[in-house]
Amino acid sequence: MASDAARLLEAADFAAWKHREQRRKDPEGTPYINHPIGVARILAHEAGVTDIVVLQAALLHDTVEDTDTTLPEIEQRFGAAVRRVVEELTDDKALPRAERKRLQVERAAGSSKSARLVKMADKLHNLRELRRATPTGWSEERVQEYFRWAAEVVEGLRGTSPPMEAALQQLLEERGVELRPGTGP
Repeated sequence: MASDAARLLEAADFAAWKHREQRRKDPEGTPYINHPIGVARILAHEAGVTDIVVLQAALLHDTVEDTDTTLPEIEQRFGAAVRRVVEELTDDKALPRAERKRLQVERAAGSSKSARLVKMADKLHNLRELRRATPTGWSEERVQEYFRWAAEVVEGLRGTSPPMEAALQQLLEERGVELRPGTGP
């Protein structure tokens, strides 16, 4: 059986290949793979996560949603546990954006702990990136709208990771967005 380090590197390699042509929407056009790596880094360094399934899922969390990757492919390469987490984190792109966003809020609290950890790190990374650079074509109001929506998702994730929750609270407060009383698990 492969070591945890080998399994993690396999997920990073797979995600890098799948996202190889994609760029973030920031003015620099940052390679997209920086995002899943950033999410995994937050989990490992800030939240103290060592669960290899969670870290692999962090690296793979956007592959099904944003590339030609399938859930069976994830399961074949990384196992059923990783597939389940990635599946929980994957939005149905056939739905309108507003419906996808509504479902993320609705489903946050009922997600598995592994999915909640990745979702919280994902929101933290995205909000930090929005603070760093406004995506091309985004108005200040759209950025603020994203912060307000992220706060709604994070409300359902409360109790998952105090360090990430504190970091999110600080980012949201900087933007004048309040978290309502917890509705998490």
